Amino acid sequence: MVWYTIRRILQLIPVFFGATLLLYFMVYKLPGDPTAALGGGRPLTEAVRNQIREQYHLNDNFFTQYWLYLKGIFTFDFGTSFSGRPVLDVMQQAFPVTIRLAVMALIFEAVFGIVFGVIAGMRKGGWFDSSVLVISLIVIAIPIFVIGFIAQFVIGVKWGLAPVTVGGNDGISNLVLPAIVLASGSFAYVLRLTRSSVAENATADHVRTATAKGLGRPRVVTVHILRNSLIPVVTFLGADLGALMAGAVVTEGIFNINGIGQTVFRSVQIGEAPTVVSIVTVLVLIYLIANLAVDLLYAVIDPRIRYA
Repeated sequence: MVWYTIRRILQLIPVFFGATLLLYFMVYKLPGDPTAALGGGRPLTEAVRNQIREQYHLNDNFFTQYWLYLKGIFTFDFGTSFSGRPVLDVMQQAFPVTIRLAVMALIFEAVFGIVFGVIAGMRKGGWFDSSVLVISLIVIAIPIFVIGFIAQFVIGVKWGLAPVTVGGNDGISNLVLPAIVLASGSFAYVLRLTRSSVAENATADHVRTATAKGLGRPRVVTVHILRNSLIPVVTFLGADLGALMAGAVVTEGIFNINGIGQTVFRSVQIGEAPTVVSIVTVLVLIYLIANLAVDLLYAVIDPRIRYA
């Protein structure tokens, strides 16, 4: 297990460098002059423009800028934003909010998606199975920004059960509705994936054998059906954590949440490359760590899996 973990970590190293190289190249090739947005509606003088380009190494070639970027990552020096604020401070303020939002969304989609999926899979072809399949298909078909505006209007404005906007009051209670909206699409996929996997494993030989031995229905479902059905679900959930954090741009915009989604959106608008690249780099690391955790979790879920 230890050697497998080391080997998987070594495999992630070239993935990290490849992803960051591609990311930095795309940001480097963005059209326009990043210094133009700093003057607001007024043009900057040539002296000020040259000073800014020198300060942020904008006159250097691509590989020099990429080397300075990597050097800053490994020394936890993510540079300075165009406003003069350290990018690390910006991330320390924005990331906790988005992490809370993404984790709440992940818990929602995992708990309710697995529970409803198990019930639908065990009652394949029944009214509950047909109902959840139709509902999940409708949720997948509707864009998340439409679901967000509907939930905001109905639950927030009409019923008054949740705040319409979050703003600086980003406590857990105020993030419940945005988390549900953020998790809605993934919840439908988890439900359908669990339902298909459970329905397939419910008719397997080992399940019939366990039932013939006289094991109770709850034990057969939880031990012999659910554990074997969770492998694809856990794989999806591990990959979805990074997707939730990246997809928080729309949800945070709808509910006015000051997280990384809002920060990245504003930074892209003004061409603030240091902030955009630093935040996305951290998202890449979170995605890689989540996938490593999923690989190690396989042996816990399914005892038949052993790592040499």
